[in-house]
Amino acid sequence: MKDSNLQKVPESAIWLCRSKFDRFWLTLLLLLLVGVTGAQNIPVEERIKSGEEVRYELYFKWGLLMPRAGQASLSIKEVEYENEPAYHYCLLFNTTGLFEKVYRMRDTLDCYFTPDMLLLRSEKRVNENDYYLIDDIKFSYDEENIVAHSHRYTPTRTKIDTTLVSSAQYMFDMLGATLYLRSLDWDEMNYGDEFPFQVAIGRDRINVSFRYTGQQIVERSETLKYRTRHFYIDIFDDAFTQSKEAAEIWIGDDENHIPVKIRAKLKIGAVEVYYKSSKGLRYPLSSRFVIPRP
Repeated sequence: MKDSNLQKVPESAIWLCRSKFDRFWLTLLLLLLVGVTGAQNIPVEERIKSGEEVRYELYFKWGLLMPRAGQASLSIKEVEYENEPAYHYCLLFNTTGLFEKVYRMRDTLDCYFTPDMLLLRSEKRVNENDYYLIDDIKFSYDEENIVAHSHRYTPTRTKIDTTLVSSAQYMFDMLGATLYLRSLDWDEMNYGDEFPFQVAIGRDRINVSFRYTGQQIVERSETLKYRTRHFYIDIFDDAFTQSKEAAEIWIGDDENHIPVKIRAKLKIGAVEVYYKSSKGLRYPLSSRFVIPRP
């Protein structure tokens, strides 16, 4: 939809859409978001490589209107973390259009994983309308539990300093959950299979589940289409009007397993995310196909 229609979006709808920034991020990344063994190592190395970068465009859908709300990028590279080899997984997000004028957001989320993809640390830096906040979560593991030390603070004070202990099989930060989704082995899956886990946010452990529903075609235009695998995302959190099918995601049906389309229902409207471009993928993006015009 053209920018000339942006002024028709009620400002109150925009504010209600992101009334809790934590839940906004959960929407974005599980949208964005099993074969896991050991202390929740994510066997996704065969899907990724250092230098991968994927870009997305975000839209806010309210009735017949669907203005562009922002843009995001996901990248991964090899680094050192505490003098040891590691992977750095990074999300950058910023608002655009009317949303940029109403509520400017410049947010970053950094994750650090061991070479075999065990999550070590997550740091989210929020810069929203001159409001600054950092969420720092450090993960550790024992034989029975996943332990997350969650520290939330602003430049002037600590807001949360707590420890979350989970006996669930898997608990990630918001960004780590997207790699979990990419690690799923489709050859071992059947229609209706569910993959539950928890997401650590602030002082909360939110229960989430991916639910597989088979193959679908995503159409971006009359000539551009993607072969995908479709999942519903069940999110058990008050920010969503319903827990079942709170969001859904279409993953490109090739060896990369990158999200092509994401849709999340909110209390007012919905957020929709679309693949825009990529570079440095380990495999060709063979899920994408173009139909020649007659």
